[in-house]
Amino acid sequence: MLCRSADLIAEAHASGSGIAAFNVITLEHVQAVADAARRTGQPAIVQISQNAVRHHGGDVMPLAAAAGAAARTGGTRLALHLDHVEDFALLHRTAECGASSVMFDASRLPDAENIAATREAARWAHGQGLFVEAELGEIGGKGSAHTPGVRTDPADAARFVAETGVDALAVAVGSSHAMVSRTAELDLQLIERIREKVPVPLVLHGSSGVPHTTLRAAVKHGMTKINIGTLLNVSFTRAVRATLAQEPEVVDPRRYLGPARDAMTDAVADCLLALTTSDSP
Repeated sequence: MLCRSADLIAEAHASGSGIAAFNVITLEHVQAVADAARRTGQPAIVQISQNAVRHHGGDVMPLAAAAGAAARTGGTRLALHLDHVEDFALLHRTAECGASSVMFDASRLPDAENIAATREAARWAHGQGLFVEAELGEIGGKGSAHTPGVRTDPADAARFVAETGVDALAVAVGSSHAMVSRTAELDLQLIERIREKVPVPLVLHGSSGVPHTTLRAAVKHGMTKINIGTLLNVSFTRAVRATLAQEPEVVDPRRYLGPARDAMTDAVADCLLALTTSDSP
């Protein structure tokens, strides 16, 4: 069923567990998330980024419609979220496209402008009944929240949330976007310190590069929403390459998109189960 992101995130936050959110680009991505959620019995959030919208000619509706249909017919709990939205035009289509939450990203702006833009985005979104996530970005002149080596200051994070009114905050604790190997090391003590200062759920971007055991530790220390995207694309591309290498004469895309979808489904299911697995003996 199509759920509200706020409900899935609140449930995870209250129980100290994690909710996985997967970025999708194609119909096969959407199907993979829905099939994996059904296979594992776990809820998930389907995310469409502004970059994905740009790839589809600037129209969010077709991919959002596919995600909504998959949720309504999939027999599991899925929510739809718009990710890394940088302009107000797309922000204002959030509810229209069926999404119940949005990550508004003004992190490229200077401190004061970032806060002002994010505050305005949150004010508008809350008026529509939407859940709003943001990224700390350039608070304190630290640079992008996901520049290697950058870390979020807990006091800055608390101030940002108080001044913008956002419902969740993505913080920089050691992960990076677009990692293709699981080698990221997270600062678990920093996560705990931020959690103590910040009253809203914390979000980990760049989770594709984080080992499962570290993701579970991050959740235990205070992370709630776990964003995963590149991992699906790695699985997709690897499967396509393998199929075409074995059968170079293939021209029917169904012959390689099918295995690619299956590979992504396995990857998503692995992540969903990893977040529910205990490392205790």
